[in-house]
Amino acid sequence: MSRRICVVTGSRAEYGLLYWLMKGIAEDPTLELQIIATGMHLSPEFGLTYRAIEADGFGIAAKVEMLMSSDSPVGVAKSIGLGVGGIAEALDRLAPDMVILLGDRFEILAAAQAAMVTRVPIVHLGGGDIGSGTYDNISRHCITKMASVHFVTHEDARRRVIQLGERSDNVFCFGATSVDNVLKIPLLSKVELQRDLGIDFENVILLSTFHPLTMGDISAEKQLSTLLSALDAIHHELRCSIIFTKSNADNGGRALNQILEGHVKTHSYCHLFDSLGQTRYLSVMKQASAVVGNSSSGLYEAPYLGTPTVDIGTRQEGRAAPTSVIRCRAEEDDIRQAIRKALAFDFSGVEMIYGDGNASNRILEKLKELKDLPALANKTFTVIGA
Repeated sequence: MSRRICVVTGSRAEYGLLYWLMKGIAEDPTLELQIIATGMHLSPEFGLTYRAIEADGFGIAAKVEMLMSSDSPVGVAKSIGLGVGGIAEALDRLAPDMVILLGDRFEILAAAQAAMVTRVPIVHLGGGDIGSGTYDNISRHCITKMASVHFVTHEDARRRVIQLGERSDNVFCFGATSVDNVLKIPLLSKVELQRDLGIDFENVILLSTFHPLTMGDISAEKQLSTLLSALDAIHHELRCSIIFTKSNADNGGRALNQILEGHVKTHSYCHLFDSLGQTRYLSVMKQASAVVGNSSSGLYEAPYLGTPTVDIGTRQEGRAAPTSVIRCRAEEDDIRQAIRKALAFDFSGVEMIYGDGNASNRILEKLKELKDLPALANKTFTVIGA
């Protein structure tokens, strides 16, 4: 009988990080892939990206609507509640042997709670990282404590997961699956991107994504306005084109997207996309002169594509990054100086710290080796040194 492996995905970015692992599961005759699509995948506002999953040849076993029209703290809390109920019902029907969850978003927190209570062993990718400015940091550690098997991206992350009381023999450091995408996906050329997007790629291109801050009293809207002012100033210096992708569905994300929509209407050199899709996004990143914003893709993928990153503010603070990531405060002068530094950055000697692009294959082989799956759901706390 095939081992049933369920993957829950709630966003375009997360699906991209899971693609090669999902493909490996689907192609293995000893395994059965089940996909639960939820969150932003099912929202017209965020591009109905479940269609990209289907276009890639995957069947979706369950679609769980959970995203409220409100992205206020109460709206997000209600979305989590809807997600727990809907995903629990899907897991009960699908009866998987394990569930794979990646990252720290609230959709994944809901999936972890549903799996824990329905006693489905959880395999978690991306635990042990740290950040700031969002409750994702807390969610990530909570998911770690509900999960039984852990695949981390960096040795620092491995130590943190073990510090949280997880068994060291169930924590594996195989690198980031995002690097698999960078090294395996055939990317589009400048000519193809120009035809596809209607943007002149002979200019200096800046790729920007700015996500909300969900903790503290820092205004993400004010920070985005500051970023836009800095980008305007850089455009006047260099006559560059700026490609924005929309913010995610965290608290305040819609307000940021409204600001971007208004800005793009009055600035012809700016372009905004709901979702570029994985291939186009990485292709634009490869051709861009720099990535500017606060997305984790600037830390994980951009260095492997030879593109420098300007990481703004605190959202990614504390997360390990190569030297091609230039961190700055969310202040206009700092952003402008960081962009100039990025545009002159020399990539020689940059150490790639997130693996060699074979993480998905290693994870797949380890999943096939796991024994006594029902017992994995019986979590214990391991005391270091005991």
